Amino acid sequence: MAKKKNYKKTVRKVAKAASKMPTGALIAIIVVVILVIGIGAAFVLLKPDLIKNLINPETSQNVNSSSEENKRSSRPTTSYAPGEVAPIDINFLELGNKYTGDSTFIKAGDVDILIDAGSRQNSAAAIKGFVDTYCEDGVLEYVIATHAHQDHIAGFVGSNAAPGIFNSYKIDTLIDFSLTNASSTIYNNYVSLRDQKIASGDIAHHYQAHECIAETNGAKRTYELTAGITMEILDQKFYREKTSDENDYSVCALFSQGNSHYLFTGDLEKDGEASLVELNNLPEVNLFKGGHHGSYTANTDTLLSVIKPKTVCICCCAGSTEYTTNLNNTFPAQAAIDRIGKYTDEVYVTTVANDSSIGYESMNGTINYHSDNGETYLVTGSNNSLKLKETEWFKNNRTWPS
Repeated sequence: MAKKKNYKKTVRKVAKAASKMPTGALIAIIVVVILVIGIGAAFVLLKPDLIKNLINPETSQNVNSSSEENKRSSRPTTSYAPGEVAPIDINFLELGNKYTGDSTFIKAGDVDILIDAGSRQNSAAAIKGFVDTYCEDGVLEYVIATHAHQDHIAGFVGSNAAPGIFNSYKIDTLIDFSLTNASSTIYNNYVSLRDQKIASGDIAHHYQAHECIAETNGAKRTYELTAGITMEILDQKFYREKTSDENDYSVCALFSQGNSHYLFTGDLEKDGEASLVELNNLPEVNLFKGGHHGSYTANTDTLLSVIKPKTVCICCCAGSTEYTTNLNNTFPAQAAIDRIGKYTDEVYVTTVANDSSIGYESMNGTINYHSDNGETYLVTGSNNSLKLKETEWFKNNRTWPS
């Protein structure tokens, strides 16, 4: 009712003003009003999306933008001179609980890469908390899920209290395992959420490892990440052959920064490592993520004698009896240390078990491997930067090979 009164009052004022105007001026005003109304009506009819943007710019889409791809490609990037090599940060994450699992976040120049998201669904909070310190645009350019075990994929799913990686970021390229024997709830939830995000466009491209090797369906074997840095998906026979050991389905990747190389093999076991050596021309590596959390069933002489690692970072909860009560075989196993120790004493471990109420504490903590150009590097831990053999846990539980 108030609106009607205000409207009538306005009309009376306009009529009164018009009665005092000369006839010519009044006609001119009427003509202008008609033209304005006509142009406005045509604008609304012909450009409804522009009007929508003016009214509600937050929910409207830009009609000149072809797709989500345009939004993603608009992120700011650093320019590098010809021949220049971008810096790299490789971070082996602590996962916020007493369980062993893997999650590695890599920042290559301006490119964000995540390999795995273990160890439990609540680890999603710890992973996201760290990733957000690097990833400012909510987009992960590359994500690799190595295999279907909970301690590598649970954080992709997350929970109501800790939203998973698939619900927290847009992903340009997801690469995951080609084969699996898994039937667990977490695996089924991973597949369901992954496929939902592919359908919605939140995952722009999805490839399985064998597609990268064959370079089919748009997949590539080698991805140029940024200046002087590449990511190569390595071949191994269990992308195509069935096995009873789920770990041997692991997707393997080699990052190269100039002449420096960084190797990731998931939980690949003895047979998988032998296949990796056979099917690839592996270089000596500056950094190796210890195979299968430092298990005695991985980190074989067959692989280590070829890659001769300078630094080894192991994601595990040292000494935990989660998987075995044989104390020599708890991660990192004595047998693995004996074999790794032939090549380097630069071995670092994220977490260690203890008898406290939460059951764990940081060993090195989250481990950061930083190299500006591949020629020099620095390894630091969020808790400390001690080598494994310098820690109290090691002195009480392991021996270094002579």
